[in-house]
Amino acid sequence: MKTGFFVVSIIGGLLALGCNLTTGVRSDQQPSGLEPSVIPGNDLPNTTAKNPASQSDASGPSDLLQPEDFAYLGAFRLPGNEDRPRTFAYGGNAMTFNPDGDPDGVDDGFPGSLFVMGHDRIAYGDVPEGNQVAEINIPLPVQGKNLEELATAEFIQGFSNVTAGAFTEMEEIPKVGMAYLNRKETGPLIHLAWGQHLQPQDIASHAWFLPDLKTPGLTGFWFIGNQDLYSVNGYMFEIPVEWADANTGGRYLGTGRMRDGGQGGMGPTLLAYRPWLDDGSPAPNGTHLEEVPLLLYEKSSNTEEFVNCMDGYQHADEWEGGAWLSTVDGKSAVMFAGTKATGNKTWYGYIHPDGPEHVCVDAHVTDYPTCRMADGSLCPQSDMGGCCSEEEGGCISMRGWMSSRFDAQIILYNPDDLAKVAAGEMEPWEPQPYSAMDIDEFLFLSAPEWETQMVASGDQRRYRIGDVAFDRVSGLLYVLEQYADEAKPVVHVWKVG
Repeated sequence: MKTGFFVVSIIGGLLALGCNLTTGVRSDQQPSGLEPSVIPGNDLPNTTAKNPASQSDASGPSDLLQPEDFAYLGAFRLPGNEDRPRTFAYGGNAMTFNPDGDPDGVDDGFPGSLFVMGHDRIAYGDVPEGNQVAEINIPLPVQGKNLEELATAEFIQGFSNVTAGAFTEMEEIPKVGMAYLNRKETGPLIHLAWGQHLQPQDIASHAWFLPDLKTPGLTGFWFIGNQDLYSVNGYMFEIPVEWADANTGGRYLGTGRMRDGGQGGMGPTLLAYRPWLDDGSPAPNGTHLEEVPLLLYEKSSNTEEFVNCMDGYQHADEWEGGAWLSTVDGKSAVMFAGTKATGNKTWYGYIHPDGPEHVCVDAHVTDYPTCRMADGSLCPQSDMGGCCSEEEGGCISMRGWMSSRFDAQIILYNPDDLAKVAAGEMEPWEPQPYSAMDIDEFLFLSAPEWETQMVASGDQRRYRIGDVAFDRVSGLLYVLEQYADEAKPVVHVWKVG
């Protein structure tokens, strides 16, 4: 039974290759990648030694969380039935930890509670009351691959439509984040970010509501500076007070988004903000809040080239959750979790019926490169013919950014690098992950058969990871695995530190 380590993977197989590649090169050769090093005493491959660009001279390795600091504890199931919209099925878009929750719960080492978002809204009036929020307790996690052996959480507060009447213009594949924060200026609040797959740029993206879901009192709505909304509304988390006071002028909330296709940035983004005034009252509706960029890569809408991006970036990457990790012994990291394209080719189109080694581009799209090798160069012309069309009914998957392989990963950034960005000593696209951890071995990867067209299967399984939440006091990391319990997520738990 594995309890003390992750398998550590090469970031996308290409961590040391960098991303500053042009689009005008075609290649029939798969890059050789890296030879992994070994973490002393753990015999696990580690990618940090051969990625000098990711090493920080501001903080020694002893200050940074390493893969061996993560111990897998197990998983638990979410409660409730399948009656939409009051269900977690097709949910898990947002989650946050409440340290003040479940005060009467069992003293079992898993204090607090989780606020989790349920079934997403669906555009054009189907499930208009989706994205409801419920609060659950945290049962003891269980290790194993049999769902029936897992404990099931219980409701503390049932589903509530906290955004009733709001964000009605953004219901086409909602992208949502939540962050619980209890400040003396405001009292306890759940901060909210809301966007959608195809993002309008003129609708405010951020708000807050009360943890009492019977009277949520949704308040807002604000923009994050003048940032592209593709960069701001996919995940949220608390920034530690001392760090925020020293580096962001007391902006204690981090928000960001990494959408496939790189429209908000070719890698995860992170911006620090604060939506309340000095007296704790909310900023006026429509305010463009002053933000501090901490991580912001180049957008694909500005260039077809892979420049100023995360090393190993691919257009099919999706980073769906983030957290600022810290431990009582002073170690820290900024983490993002998601589904990383790790195959030798990535393309816009469909899954090929003959297997993952074959490309199936959407041959109708010709205004940007639709297929790339893993090193960022263009695929050979022989890959560009397509294999199906939706009109002909011959496609075996939904259309989107595909890869010959995906892996669930956690990537770690050095907070000192982000401090340099805040101080103007580094550009916001310069920080790079110092380590990546493949967590597939802990997942169920058991999406229902009727959703195979959407999520695919095997090496090409998409949408593996949803949002994450972190209990800073207890050092517990909660990660949602999408489509693990039929259409419902499962919560995985790690001890950090």
